[in-house]
Amino acid sequence: MNPLLKNFAFVILILLAVGGLFSLLYFPSTTPNQISATQLVSDINAGNVKKVVVAGDTLNITYTDDKTATSMKEANVSVTDLLTNLGVTKDSLQKVQIDIQAPQESVWTWLLPALLYGVLPLLLIGFFLWTMMRQAKTGAMQAFDFTKARARIFGAEGHGKEKINFKDVAGLKEAKEELVEIVDFLKFPQKYVAMGAKIPRGVLLVGGAGVGKTLLARAVAGEANVPFLSISGSEFVEMFVGVGSARVRDLFSMAKKSAPSIVFIDELDAIGRHRGAGIGGGHDEREQTLNQILVEMDGFEKETGVIILAATNRPDILDPALLRPGRFDRKIVLDPPDVHDREEILKIHSKTKPLASDVNFKEVAERTPGFTGADLANVANEAALLAARYNKKEVDQKEFLDAIEKVLLGPERKSHILSKKEKEIAAYHEAGHALVSTFSPDTEPVRKISIIARGMAAGYTLQVPSEERKMKTKTGFMSEIATLLGGCSAEKIKFGEMTTGASNDLQRASELARRLVKEFGMSSLGLIAFGEKEELVFLGKEISEQRNYSEKIAERIDEEVDIIIKGAQKNAEIILLKRKNLLDKVAKDLIEKETIERAEFEKLIKSK
Repeated sequence: MNPLLKNFAFVILILLAVGGLFSLLYFPSTTPNQISATQLVSDINAGNVKKVVVAGDTLNITYTDDKTATSMKEANVSVTDLLTNLGVTKDSLQKVQIDIQAPQESVWTWLLPALLYGVLPLLLIGFFLWTMMRQAKTGAMQAFDFTKARARIFGAEGHGKEKINFKDVAGLKEAKEELVEIVDFLKFPQKYVAMGAKIPRGVLLVGGAGVGKTLLARAVAGEANVPFLSISGSEFVEMFVGVGSARVRDLFSMAKKSAPSIVFIDELDAIGRHRGAGIGGGHDEREQTLNQILVEMDGFEKETGVIILAATNRPDILDPALLRPGRFDRKIVLDPPDVHDREEILKIHSKTKPLASDVNFKEVAERTPGFTGADLANVANEAALLAARYNKKEVDQKEFLDAIEKVLLGPERKSHILSKKEKEIAAYHEAGHALVSTFSPDTEPVRKISIIARGMAAGYTLQVPSEERKMKTKTGFMSEIATLLGGCSAEKIKFGEMTTGASNDLQRASELARRLVKEFGMSSLGLIAFGEKEELVFLGKEISEQRNYSEKIAERIDEEVDIIIKGAQKNAEIILLKRKNLLDKVAKDLIEKETIERAEFEKLIKSK
């Protein structure tokens, strides 16, 4: 709504409220019985009137039956003369008690009208003018503040009331070692300047989502005990031309005034993408903002004590000018935590939670390979929520293990009830996955098999690596593809045909087989990588692949993919046919129990 109309409506409401109050004060809710002087004379002669009270020109009449009424008389005429002239007999008048009451004027009889008609209009007009002037001033200030940087400034106490230090960031040992120099420079800058050393002007934190880039930047601010200016890359660019570059200038001006200080730009790729590759050419507002950042970073002096930290998970699309020496000349890569780091992260996120004595963070860490710090924080939180849901006083190991599956696959859908036939198919499908994985070389151990629906899956086979792996062999890939095809192979062996439940398995197996041929060089085509990723930077993701090979090679690639898929399927069928009795046993146990844990599954295998 328009502010002027809003204020006008507010004034009208005030006037209506004052008018209502005035009407309540001046107009009583009950109207008294009003009679004429002639009727009063008749009532007195009839002996029905007991008392008449004269209050000015008003006659308040009380009858013998205690009823009341009012009447009026002429001014400057006594009540006895009035009644006598109208025909009241002398005897009848003597029977009536006549009281003369001096008129009592209340202060409100003159003060309230004076307030309503004199003071209140002036107050309303003054309030209306004050509101208009205030809005005009606010609009003018907003016009001047539009080019101000929207940075959140956290003082020397770190990040708000919560001070984050390196000890609060588990893992990331190498990254923290790299940042120790930054902290030391901010504390003792003269030591480096005296030696002619120049600390990196910009530090780029690179890593996937949730690995702790922002947390690590806050820890640097907490350790250095200096002002910390935080802003997101998307906050620079507006629809108006020149606003982004003006905000960059204001941000760096604030940082220099607060020096020594840290400027943290989160999601740098929002404004730091490669110039000239998107829509709008060189005059694009985002590119002008990037140009201003380049100028400001290159204009720093060694003694300013201002360091730029930035975080991104897309370093491949950043403009080369940002990454050259003198700007972001130090790049720190943050990897997902290993098993030991995951254990420490879980301990940090569980400090405030009441834990049972059976909680084993080492086991939880072993079951969460590939989880980031944010994922592990989510696991700890979900475990606490599950314990609260079960009305427990402590969080035990079961809640943590259930939380892992909830984060990985989604919540259990126990309402998703399968028919007897579908339950049997799902049991054989998951048993096929588990057995092919178990009896294939270079595979991960099976931790759990379940036919209880979770998320989009009607059942699942949970495999967790026993050790961290950074590299994988062709044998491992082939076993993984065979494991993916183990479900549909088991369906064919038992029921003679496969169902739509294997669609996701087929998609993943086909994609992996194609990567073996085109990316990893693990086929008869030799050690050649086929295809070049073509990326449109302004869309921010890889949307197409440019073919750098002929149609003949494309046919051979398809043939190799077909050979890999068929070979993996044949291996899966051989494993299952050779152990058909074991397949039946595992499937029947699944139908009965719905879930088989690792220990029970290994016991079944050994018994057969």
